[in-house]
Amino acid sequence: MRGHVRTRGGHRHRAAALQAHPAGRRPGPGAAVTAPAGSPARHPHSTPHRFWSVRRVPAALTALVILAVACLFLYDLAAVRAHRPGMRWRRELARQLDRHTPADTTVLIAGGVLALAGVVLLVLAIAPGLRGILVMRAPEGAGPGVRAGLGRKAAALVLRDRAMEVSGVRSARVKAGRRRVRVRATSHFRELDDVRTDLDGVVAVAVEELGLARPLPARVRVRRGKE
Repeated sequence: MRGHVRTRGGHRHRAAALQAHPAGRRPGPGAAVTAPAGSPARHPHSTPHRFWSVRRVPAALTALVILAVACLFLYDLAAVRAHRPGMRWRRELARQLDRHTPADTTVLIAGGVLALAGVVLLVLAIAPGLRGILVMRAPEGAGPGVRAGLGRKAAALVLRDRAMEVSGVRSARVKAGRRRVRVRATSHFRELDDVRTDLDGVVAVAVEELGLARPLPARVRVRRGKE
């Protein structure tokens, strides 16, 4: 079953999917997902939180890199224990570490770069991800484990169609962000102030009809189009 948003012209736009996505597949731009088993049930009136990315591919790549480095060091350690010369790169690294001190400029720069990279990776690890999905209010009658989300591109398309219905609007560009909606329209007749007023009202109603958990304020700009 899918939710729809009705426009003034009678057209119906697909807003979001209300069924849970199949296991192992990433939710689409307007898909509802079910909370994993064992997760605490949320109060029906609480504000839904953002979707979290599972990050399977980055986690798998990180595990493979760590495994490869660990195997490399283990092989070198086994070779030394067997009275064989260690790898050339490790001997060269030992000589470089013996030659340079932590006070050297090169060491300080390399340490700063590694520290900055670590901070960036840490921030990316604790960030929710899935920035392209806007959280929606829970559908009526849905269980506590069902959450709905609407893709930002799908939301922008619906709002653009509604903006084009305003009298005097010749073209419109809509960008739906996580915190606000930006609408840029061109008008070929009527006063710009009148078009902007009507467009503000239509966009505000359309944003409310999207059913988002946190309604996005709209910033509307109207200019005169070229004939």
